[in-house]
Amino acid sequence: MTLADAVSHLSSERWERANRLLVRKALAEFAHERLITPEAQDVGEGQGEGEGEGDDVYVVRSDDGLTRYRFRATLRALDHWEVDPDSITRHRDGDELPLAALDFLIELRSSLGLSDEVLPVYLEEISSTLSGTCYKLTKPKVTSAELARSGFQAIETGMTEGHPCFVANNGRLGFGIHEYLSYAPETASPVRLVWLAAHRTRAAFTAGAGIEYESFVREELGEATVERFHGQLTEQGLDPADYLLIPVHPWQWWNKLTVTFAAEVARQHLVCLGEGDDEYLAQQSIRTFFNTSHPEKHYVKTALSVLNMGFMRGLSAAYMEATPAINDWLAQIIENDPVLKSTGLTIIRERAAVGYRHLEYEAATDRYSPYRKMLAALWRESPVPSLQEGESLATMASLAHVDHEGASFAGALIERSGLAPTQWLRRYLRAYLTPLLHSFYAYDLVFMPHGENVILVLKDGVVQRAIFKDIAEEIAVMDPDAVLPPEVARIRVEVPEDKKLLSIFTDVFDCFFRFVAANLATEGIVEEEDFWRTVAEVVHEYQDANPELADRFRQYDMFAPEFALSCLNRLQLRDNRQMVDLADPSGALQLVGTLKNPIAGL
Repeated sequence: MTLADAVSHLSSERWERANRLLVRKALAEFAHERLITPEAQDVGEGQGEGEGEGDDVYVVRSDDGLTRYRFRATLRALDHWEVDPDSITRHRDGDELPLAALDFLIELRSSLGLSDEVLPVYLEEISSTLSGTCYKLTKPKVTSAELARSGFQAIETGMTEGHPCFVANNGRLGFGIHEYLSYAPETASPVRLVWLAAHRTRAAFTAGAGIEYESFVREELGEATVERFHGQLTEQGLDPADYLLIPVHPWQWWNKLTVTFAAEVARQHLVCLGEGDDEYLAQQSIRTFFNTSHPEKHYVKTALSVLNMGFMRGLSAAYMEATPAINDWLAQIIENDPVLKSTGLTIIRERAAVGYRHLEYEAATDRYSPYRKMLAALWRESPVPSLQEGESLATMASLAHVDHEGASFAGALIERSGLAPTQWLRRYLRAYLTPLLHSFYAYDLVFMPHGENVILVLKDGVVQRAIFKDIAEEIAVMDPDAVLPPEVARIRVEVPEDKKLLSIFTDVFDCFFRFVAANLATEGIVEEEDFWRTVAEVVHEYQDANPELADRFRQYDMFAPEFALSCLNRLQLRDNRQMVDLADPSGALQLVGTLKNPIAGL
């Protein structure tokens, strides 16, 4: 690649389009979070400035009141702003100016609460997000209908939006352009992981029931590769029995470990063995890899000290020690619960983990420091071996995907299924929502069930069942008195009573269904009222089938008239290096007023 080739995706036309799309999202999501208040305008006022007759026209003013953004929008349930990107115009002193996302953020920095410290870093994250959009605009245009007939990894790498709520959702600060092209999921570049030998005095391997280190590593790497790595250690006068093998993201090796862990390398606490033989593809979460050479083998999740969406994406060696036990505990609950079992829910367990402790950095930091999260990995089961004849897989994030023609992936699946849209929706909700409801009401157990953390099993476009993943870092039991095995105790959290149900209202309704419902309504496939009525029917169906939990249903009312609006962008705008205090996740919530519950009274 030449120096010029590295930025060939950054054409003026693509840059203009990327900025327009990002300003559209910023207007929509910042209005949703009540950071900005669009003013309704008489259509007559907007004539000649890009607004069409008969549309809802709004204006947003800069902090100094001198710059105006005009646009057409439809306001839907849950205060969802559906902004027409091609209608947005920017005006100052009677002149129309080009749309520029960085200018937009600077012009509204006070409204958005961007401090002098956060603003430049946030602008860098926005710049990276825009650059990623420009790259995506160079890719062949695949319709949602085509994607609906594609394989698991084609769908995974075909996602164009990232997290639907976050405006700066592809920051990935730390990646240069060469690394973006090598490791970003949308580039679909094959990756070989770097393998290190880590001295057992500093490293620990933990695994679920029935897994033993030596045989596990040989199955994952293959006999020949393990022997090659052992041979390299022996040649250096080292005993392979003194070391554990750790897979490492190539970026982490080149950019962090070679320098930040220089002492460990010099003292042969860490020995670089080179690349493994299998090829992997980065998933939507960037630091998790799917084995394309052997799809039945485990995913590998690695530490990656890149700043993305409010966090440094490291992995804690201390956290890794309990990971397999937490997964086994949850798998047992699902196996023994007839309601969960009947929905078809499964999890892909994190079966083994390995972590390395840098003793000097540990002595210098608290347990939440990124310096403690630079070298660890886990192995997660692949969903591929569980498939039955005719079944396929898709990340649930795909349901919120819309192609270049405005057609949604969810709509394409409905079309392919041949079912009535609400019938299709009911099948999906029983697979996805019912297990979340039962986990909450029966066990006080919550997941982080966003689109990237759920895999759907499909057959002819119909959702058969759901697979939940990212278990140990994301689940929580909200009952402070819950009796948990000692190794699982860390998932117990204290959450105020009035915030508990936000695990459904925020994570599911506001941060996912809001987008799917709006897309289907825009296409005329499912009216909003029908979408939410179907959600209500599935909730009623679950509650009617489990009368023994009636007291809990009354205590935590899914049909309450309203619920608190919990704002994700506000977290990132406040502190984009660590959005949430991991010691007190509920205390970090940014709650601003309420939203009308779209299933209240249904």
